[in-house]
Amino acid sequence: MENIDFNCKVIEMKNIVKRFGDFTANDNINLTVHKGEVHALLGENGAGKSTLMNILYGLYQATSGEIFIRDTKVDITDPNVAIKNGIGMVHQHFMLVEPFTVAENIVLGMEPTGMLGKLDMKKAIRDVEKISEKYGLLVKPNEKIHDITVGMQQRVEILKALYRGAEILILDEPTAVLTPQEIQELIVIMRNLTKQGKTIIIITHKLKEIKEAADFCTIIRRGKHIDTVKVSQVTEADLAAKMVGREVSFKVEKEEKTPGQAVLKIQNLIVKDNRNIDAVRDLSLEVYAGEILGIAGIDGNGQTELVEALTGLRAIESGTVLINNKDITNKMPKEIIESKIASIPEDRQKRGLVMEYTIAENMILENYSKEPFANKGILNKNAINQFAKKLIDMFDVRPADETIITKSLSGGNQQKVIIAREVTNNPDLLIAAQPTRGLDVGAIEFVHKSLVDQRDNNKAVLLVSLELDEVMNVSDRIAVIYEGQIVGIVDAKDADENILGLMMAGGGAKQ
Repeated sequence: MENIDFNCKVIEMKNIVKRFGDFTANDNINLTVHKGEVHALLGENGAGKSTLMNILYGLYQATSGEIFIRDTKVDITDPNVAIKNGIGMVHQHFMLVEPFTVAENIVLGMEPTGMLGKLDMKKAIRDVEKISEKYGLLVKPNEKIHDITVGMQQRVEILKALYRGAEILILDEPTAVLTPQEIQELIVIMRNLTKQGKTIIIITHKLKEIKEAADFCTIIRRGKHIDTVKVSQVTEADLAAKMVGREVSFKVEKEEKTPGQAVLKIQNLIVKDNRNIDAVRDLSLEVYAGEILGIAGIDGNGQTELVEALTGLRAIESGTVLINNKDITNKMPKEIIESKIASIPEDRQKRGLVMEYTIAENMILENYSKEPFANKGILNKNAINQFAKKLIDMFDVRPADETIITKSLSGGNQQKVIIAREVTNNPDLLIAAQPTRGLDVGAIEFVHKSLVDQRDNNKAVLLVSLELDEVMNVSDRIAVIYEGQIVGIVDAKDADENILGLMMAGGGAKQ
């Protein structure tokens, strides 16, 4: 095994400035990363972390500043230059061809060829098996991307980079879409890679994972370098305060409340997945006014299909869904929205936003035809923009410009746009699926408060989250889902993490 020299600098970014028009995303940032370390980049949504790493990977060019790789100044004009310098990047939203196999994705663009330049697929599979075994990233080369879990897709992305000779790996929000088990597996993978001399930079908001996985952490706030710390010498609270510039509360404050009438009634629901297999199996559940019901479960146990069925995006095979005793089973999404159901979808880019629209346009997607946003079919741009400005201020969306195209926002700020729109629709039921995915601790604190405010205003909230800590912290009751069925419901105040974990794995039930 290679003897790692932690004093060997592999990356130096000096005085990096990046401007987009009048907006300064990176303001004279310095970053030094040593060989064989896991270095975390921590900052609020829109702080400039991904921008800085996109500069290192060649997707953006700095307005000014210098980059040194192994003490040699380099001009990284595009990702090909970055790859030649041993830099690989795994983006938050994976860049995979879903109908292709694992092996086809890994070798894409660098395919091994045989006689007459023909693709040698057998060699490609052997190469993938060899590299996956070397780095402990076991995958099945012949499986199609659309048939494997998100955690496995991430492994494929990492293997893609390693196949191209990456010595430095940039992982953008690597745990945002992973289950707790997959997160622990990823941390083991990162440790194994650094033992073999690889250097890893992780962009993240998750303080617990920084403490578990990172050696050093650089904190960025509003485009400026705040501090670089040795992770073992700081607490999560220290990191949070440096990130947002104030103390952050990790505990959700909420008073005891007596729930009212059942707002949502689900009875004997059966919903199939994309393979035509029952994903939700005879599921019954009620959510009451003035409560947050959290659904806890390992990813892939029917949560996605349940939420899609409730919001009109997936057919219900049998069973009924009632909202305020009105049957909305298999109704169109528009009718479901008009029944006073709001939803925060788990995939914000596919389900929650029109990425090419402005922030203001996305804020009124469900109400664009109503006054004051329209009159006799003509949009009132001034009213739309004023409404958006108000929500941008309330929900701290950055940059604070309602005319910006939504795809240019960070993932966390895109999520804030959705939450702002849905919460202000005054729903009777708010379905929140992974509502804090990719958000920083300050934004998470705000989102949790928004959910509690809905509950305190006598609304019903259905929270579906893969973060067990979040479910336990925010919910009044917790329903555990396993293989498409509710296997137990407990009061959150009586919940035990170990018992819930056992139930989530199908090892026990408490009704």
